[in-house]
Amino acid sequence: MLEQVPVSHYLLLSAILFSIGAGGVLIRRNVIIVLMCIEMMMNAVNLTFITFSRYLDSATGQIFVFMIMAVAAVEVAVGLALLVELNRHKQSVNIDDFNALKG
Repeated sequence: MLEQVPVSHYLLLSAILFSIGAGGVLIRRNVIIVLMCIEMMMNAVNLTFITFSRYLDSATGQIFVFMIMAVAAVEVAVGLALLVELNRHKQSVNIDDFNALKG
């Protein structure tokens, strides 16, 4: 018989993933890396929702995960479209070059 993994392990993994993502957002200057770190933070939140959904035997957390995944897909599409357009004008993907969105 298989033993179940404790909830605390999943929450610890989620906290580690969220911390890595937050650190990447605060430290990195490349827009693509920052977008990937934001995605990592969203996945950490998804893991937390799924963990508590499974622990409480409720489907509510799973519904939230589907909504977060839809928002993440839109965020990636819009973020990459903006990044491509800004890259055409500035020839860079460095955040410091985009500090002012003036024409």
